[in-house]
Amino acid sequence: MSRRCEICGKGPVRGNIIHRRGQAKKKGGIGQHVTAITPRTFLPNLQTVRAVLNPETGRMGRIKVCTVCIKSGRVVKAA
Repeated sequence: MSRRCEICGKGPVRGNIIHRRGQAKKKGGIGQHVTAITPRTFLPNLQTVRAVLNPETGRMGRIKVCTVCIKSGRVVKAA
């Protein structure tokens, strides 16, 4: 199952979790040190919405769209 928005194409993005240990220098410590870097995935906030697929014919269906597209009005929801 695809984790992509069918309107804007937003999908998963790779990143890292950076674990740090120690007190910051400006707080009186000797500085923070990186102890581990673990890969992670940022997933888009996708919702399955019943929407109008073709405005001319009024054809409706279920599509996966991100919440940004829903809020901005790029998706016409079915009545």
